[in-house]
Amino acid sequence: MWTDQYLGPTCHWTITESLALADQVGPTSHPHSDLDIKRTRSNPHTKWLESSSPSSSPSQCTRRRRRCRREGRNPSRAVGVTRKRRGEMFRYQKGGDVEAGTSGAPGGAAGARELYPGMTEPPEMRWALIRKIYIILSMQLLLTAAVAAVVVKVRAISHFFVSSHAGLGLYIFLIILPFIVLCPLYYYHQKHPVNLILLGLFTVAISFAVGMTCAFTSGKVILESAILTTVVVVSLTAYTFWAAKRGRDFSFLGPFLFASLIVLLVFAFIQILFPLGKISQMIYGGIASLIFSGYIVYDTDNIIKRYTYDQYVWAAVSLYLDVINLFLSLMTLFRAAD
Repeated sequence: MWTDQYLGPTCHWTITESLALADQVGPTSHPHSDLDIKRTRSNPHTKWLESSSPSSSPSQCTRRRRRCRREGRNPSRAVGVTRKRRGEMFRYQKGGDVEAGTSGAPGGAAGARELYPGMTEPPEMRWALIRKIYIILSMQLLLTAAVAAVVVKVRAISHFFVSSHAGLGLYIFLIILPFIVLCPLYYYHQKHPVNLILLGLFTVAISFAVGMTCAFTSGKVILESAILTTVVVVSLTAYTFWAAKRGRDFSFLGPFLFASLIVLLVFAFIQILFPLGKISQMIYGGIASLIFSGYIVYDTDNIIKRYTYDQYVWAAVSLYLDVINLFLSLMTLFRAAD
């Protein structure tokens, strides 16, 4: 216990002067009116910390309650609103830059949904990249559907491509054009806006080729291929995200898929030189569908884990080619079986 001999003359004088000031001012206006002055007078050796601790002095909430009672308002509601405002201020102070990974969630980036175990980068930035890629992919697919629909509906376009030498030469050029654009697109895929211009040209060229293929195919086969392609793409994408969240990695598929693609290209070249009939077309369509389904899983896994933030155009091109080739493979399979 603190006594006068430990407090010294200075603290004893302070207590005496405080009591005298309290008698002059009165208990209602004195800032420390809630103190037990009688107890302090009867026992001068009381702890000095008891009279100066924050718990013994009226807090801001206590003063606000007294003011509300004098004004006829509800004190509990006023205190609750004040605490709510303080909580909002505290939450905004804890918030930070989302792109820097300093969000207001507990633990910073760890508060967001992690895409896979052991993720070191901020999940917000990776989710932003994924959204950007799928927005670009959706625009590409919508443009392809629009151009293909125009080519199919306007019979004069398809008739021009197959009935004249100029149209045939233009059709061959449009088939080769995506491979020509793909080289500068790979080189400039990180330079804006050149990458978007080349991406648009690449998409239009692919769309004309798809439209010409659909122009000589029945509507039933086109509808079946489109429905099955949509179901496969959505299912494989959802599965890849689910598997990546549980720690599975699909990077091992790269060499196998590349070797399978080389075999598929050689098989297609042989079939052009030596047609093997509808059974070979069905086999080709089935194998190609499996290969490009594997590529959808592989490229989606790369988008989740490996593509950098400047490679969104190339990632969208990879997924776009997977979807288009899957659609054409299924259409080849159904057309041969029709």
